[in-house]
Amino acid sequence: MLNTPLANAQVIVGEPEVVEDTRVETVEDSEAWLSLKAAATAMQSLQVKDGSVPEASDHDTARSHVATIIEGVRELAPVFPHDAEYLTALVADFEKWQADGFGVPDFLDSLVAFQPQLNRVDGMRHLVVFPMYTQNGSSNRFVEALLVEVIWPEFIAELETQYTNKLFLSLRLVDFTPGYDTNSAVLFPETVAMREIPTFTWGAIFQDREAARYRRVVRAAAEITKLQLPEWAAEMLDDQELTEKTFVMWDIIHDRTHMRGDLPFDPFMIKQRMPYFLYSLEELRCDLTAFRECVAIERDLMEPFAIGQPIDAIQSETLKQAQLVQFAVIFDRIFRFAITGTRVRNYDAVGGQLLFAWLHQRGVLHWTDTALTFDWPNVPAAVVELSDAIDELYWRSIDRPKVAHWLAAYELVRSTLTPNPASQWARGLPDEILAGIPKGYTDQVMDDEFPLSMFFEALEKKMRPVIESTAGIRATDA
Repeated sequence: MLNTPLANAQVIVGEPEVVEDTRVETVEDSEAWLSLKAAATAMQSLQVKDGSVPEASDHDTARSHVATIIEGVRELAPVFPHDAEYLTALVADFEKWQADGFGVPDFLDSLVAFQPQLNRVDGMRHLVVFPMYTQNGSSNRFVEALLVEVIWPEFIAELETQYTNKLFLSLRLVDFTPGYDTNSAVLFPETVAMREIPTFTWGAIFQDREAARYRRVVRAAAEITKLQLPEWAAEMLDDQELTEKTFVMWDIIHDRTHMRGDLPFDPFMIKQRMPYFLYSLEELRCDLTAFRECVAIERDLMEPFAIGQPIDAIQSETLKQAQLVQFAVIFDRIFRFAITGTRVRNYDAVGGQLLFAWLHQRGVLHWTDTALTFDWPNVPAAVVELSDAIDELYWRSIDRPKVAHWLAAYELVRSTLTPNPASQWARGLPDEILAGIPKGYTDQVMDDEFPLSMFFEALEKKMRPVIESTAGIRATDA
């Protein structure tokens, strides 16, 4: 029912819950924050990749910057009482780093003290300062400073009781240093410079950046492909807040899926070397699980209408967002994932290519007369069919050796996507590779094992400036 808005939905609206407003609206304009941000940015010019400041001649300048950072943290601490323990530990970590001569930074103590997942209150803000790298941004562990705001609408708080994910945190970027003036849309504790790895208790995604990027890319792609968007899908392109909520719902289900289901291997594949298309299938599996769960939510919440029963305001919003997640998964995967980044082991691109080709080959996506169309009533079943195929692969692979799982995964992908004509995997790996160690398998995977189709080659050329323009995007830019 992807193309059927609930135009006549009967909604019961209760009294709004009164929640204390914990937002500090003026912090980003304060002298304390601006000085802290400038000092952190200046500090980056003195640091090397591991975060240290190796040149003794730079230490006086580094001490001056650290003093400014500490002063800013102390001045701002009273407006972040929920982070008091963290901000105290943060000052201590900066002081210890300075006292130790600016070697490789160790901010484990302040990281452990930072527990934002315990305060998932819509609008609550955090001051975040760490030496850290930024995923999809910079690999340098530089001092970065961020002001962030929690996105936690009431319907998500209710949904989380069903899709429990206590580690998940949804954030909005308020202001940031250059490490986040990039494609990075996540804040993960493992990126912080620290002496040992603790048990991680949270992971954050910047839904405002995801939403803004989506709106800009899909708007351009729909125009280029002459795609007539369904009413609610079109509404997302004009409503940043609506789209942010959609991405929160998508990601809370996606994130928890990594640890659920019939899993033949560590789903996060940490420190494992394997063919990159395995990453493609894992990320796509989680996205398609979010899709199918939203299909189920939509079905369940539509049932009352069949017998004339009303639903309340939270259920109504959940129902609408469940439909919007389905649109978002399809359009983000096809229009952004498939053509973003290089062609060097780009696993997200392969996932987007696979979804497009799967829908096209099942007759629910059409590229005819230079226009893209969807058979929307039949799209959900086709997407769920791909989800089933990946789930079946995982279930069967519990009983398979690792490399046999790799080969089966390759066959699943190549059954829909055409491999590179020079591919050794497509031709069949020789016996000495098949009988050898796993490294031999991975060494034979081409950087671009599944090249872009002619459709995507043409689309990428037209979309390239739009994709590039989304680096560092803010909600107000979309």
